[in-house]
Amino acid sequence: MPGCQSMTTTTYEGEQHIIAAAQHILKLLGENKNLTGDFRRALTELDSHLSAMTIINESKRWGFAEVEEQLKCAERKVMRWESNPSLIWDSGPAEASEYIQAVNEIHTVMETLGGLPMNDHGRPKELAFRAQCVQQIAMSRLEEELYHILVQHKQSFEPKNIYFPPSVDFFYDESFVSIEDEIVEDTSQRDNSGRESTEYTVDLIDPLVIPDIKSIASVMFASGYDREFCAAFIGSRKEALDEHLSNLEIQKLSIDDVLKLEWDTLSCEIKKWVRAVKIIIRVYLASEKRFCNQILGGFGSLDSYCFVEISRASVLYLLSFGEAVAMGPYNPEKLFRFLDMYEVLADLHLDMEALFSEVANSYVTSEFHDLLRRLGESASTTFLKFGNAIALDASTHPFRRGEIHPLTRYVMNYIKTLTAYCDTLNLLLNDQDVDDPNPVLETDNGQDICTSTSSPMGCHLRSITSTLESNLICKSKLYKDGSLGHIFLMNNIHYMVQKVKGSELRLFFGDEWIRKHNGKFQQHATSYERATWSVVVSLLRDDGRTSLKERCRRFSNAFDDVYKIQTQWRVPDLHLREDLQISTSQKLIPAYRAFLGMNDKNGSDKYIKYTSDDMEKMLLDLFVGSPRSLRNSHR
Repeated sequence: MPGCQSMTTTTYEGEQHIIAAAQHILKLLGENKNLTGDFRRALTELDSHLSAMTIINESKRWGFAEVEEQLKCAERKVMRWESNPSLIWDSGPAEASEYIQAVNEIHTVMETLGGLPMNDHGRPKELAFRAQCVQQIAMSRLEEELYHILVQHKQSFEPKNIYFPPSVDFFYDESFVSIEDEIVEDTSQRDNSGRESTEYTVDLIDPLVIPDIKSIASVMFASGYDREFCAAFIGSRKEALDEHLSNLEIQKLSIDDVLKLEWDTLSCEIKKWVRAVKIIIRVYLASEKRFCNQILGGFGSLDSYCFVEISRASVLYLLSFGEAVAMGPYNPEKLFRFLDMYEVLADLHLDMEALFSEVANSYVTSEFHDLLRRLGESASTTFLKFGNAIALDASTHPFRRGEIHPLTRYVMNYIKTLTAYCDTLNLLLNDQDVDDPNPVLETDNGQDICTSTSSPMGCHLRSITSTLESNLICKSKLYKDGSLGHIFLMNNIHYMVQKVKGSELRLFFGDEWIRKHNGKFQQHATSYERATWSVVVSLLRDDGRTSLKERCRRFSNAFDDVYKIQTQWRVPDLHLREDLQISTSQKLIPAYRAFLGMNDKNGSDKYIKYTSDDMEKMLLDLFVGSPRSLRNSHR
């Protein structure tokens, strides 16, 4: 170092001697009285130039000393922290401010030296090299400090004011396992209003440290270390996003992994996905984009670049999960998950456009729209396949006791739940043709009913119940006893009517459908009575050939046979069962009492097994579903 200083001094003195010699020569030439005016003016200008060079060299001599002192001071401040395990920004604002000032001074030194001529062995080159080395050390330290601030001061949050519609679970196998009405979740309060209007951005980083991050950004960008800043910034924020996804219980599964999941597990993963997608896109990424703008908004388009680099991988993973789910198979229970996924993406459409609005990011939005389309196609395909599955549900044995078939329960609860998705299904089914066997011809009371019955969903739902009816008619023919076939159809059609009357399905089926199907189950009740009791009552008539004793015996035997068999049959709906018992009683008891009255004087009492009161009480045992022992005769 002393040798370099001596060399610099010698160079300066040599330059000064040359300038002094040149000025002396000019003075001698100027004393010549024979010089022309132009030549004399040239000598004057040359003398002025040499004087200026003297002044510049003198200022450089003293300027280097000041620059070197400035660099030494900044270097001490920077190097002091290299042996200190503490973090600068944890040590207080004064320490942080002093460090930033030192880095700025180094940058000033480098700019000053950059304006001077360089040679291979000159003093400016040596100082520039020293400044560059210190700057690199400072930049490395600032990267560490930036990462620490971003990690240390990140903030968790709980999503507020975000509505998550209730999920629906249906379990299906090829035999349409029975689903009890009590476990069907009520979705009548499910919100179909669409996008909420609340502002959702939150502070992902403590706002108090944003000035610190911006000061680091400013000094690193000014020093030409913008790439290093962005790399550290992006890396830290990607880790934070991954951590938040983990907190939302999102597993990183490949498409093959998703396709291999059992339905129960996949359904749980989809529910987590629906919630996570809404939180990530509507809250987290909106907040992340705002944070990027707060830090990098003054540096051109770098805020957008960093945001995309932070978010792209996670967004594309979430979309790839959706792609795997949309691949099928299209089992009925998946329809509700498809609709949940479709609706959440449709609701987030504007959010995605705002987040990735730049043309350069069109790949992300394109993947988003592709998934939305595929989920819509999967939902409509699954819905249509559901109708086919009903038609193909064949039985080889009649259903026990003439009760409500599991298929009927499943289908009616299934379509009842679908009404919560009516807006979405109307959109997806709009281009799907369907044969509506029960078109709504009348004008229903109320605009909502009229509109819903003529909607695509209304037509498709009526088509599904028509397919169900046809299937039930086929199943009723499996009963050897035609009376039980009528009980079976009465039970099932009555169940269908009650489901429609007592739910939002009424809007899609209309009052005319209800009136028509009320008539259908009542007709089956009448057909049952005719098939069973008309024959029994006919045994009481006097045909002129059969004795009173024989008629009484035949009637009692026939009644006993009906009683033993039909107490095992079941009508689950209490009101329907009572109505059928009353109707049967009104058909049988008056005829029986008339018979007893007509033959009272003929000694019929000794042939009678049951009084009319006995028989009336016994009729109350029918359709309860448990076999009963015969009562003793009145004797």
